[in-house]
This record gives sequence, structure tokens and C-alpha cells, in this order.
Amino acid sequence: MYGVHARGTTALRDDEADPGSSPTMQPPEIIEADSREIACDGGGGALGHPRVFLNMGAKKEIDCPYCGRQFALSAAGSADAPASAGH
Repeated sequence: MYGVHARGTTALRDDEADPGSSPTMQPPEIIEADSREIACDGGGGALGHPRVFLNMGAKKEIDCPYCGRQFALSAAGSADAPASAGH
């Protein structure tokens, strides 16, 4: 048929992304944290989001589920012992 192409047969240029693949999304902002336990409110005052408290646990970074900000443990914070699992 004229103008119909089988899916996946189109060659992409080097500067084009494959529409079937999901690109790695970059966080809108990366914030260094000195503690494994942090709070995020979106930073926009009334335009932010409800404050959420995040715990990195044994990880060195965590993303806010509301705004996507990424909090990364700083060198000063990485010297701390890992956060406990409970209170």
C-alpha cells in the first residue's frame, strides 16, 4: 500500500530518538542533602505541593514523588551511619 510502512522498519537519523524507547528522564533539580531524612514541599510556597518526608535508607539519593526533585546525599552526609528502619 502506498504511504503505509511496517512498524520498526524506518531508519532513524543519529539525532532522532526511537519513539518506542523511553528516554531517561532527568530530574528537574538535584539538591544536596546533609541527612538521609529530608522534607520536600516543592519550594514554590503556595505553588508548591504538600510537604512530604522522605527517607533514603541505605540509598544515596531519592526522588520526590510530587515534583521529581532529586535529593542526593552530600559528602558530609555520607559520613553518617545509614538511617534506621524504624523509630
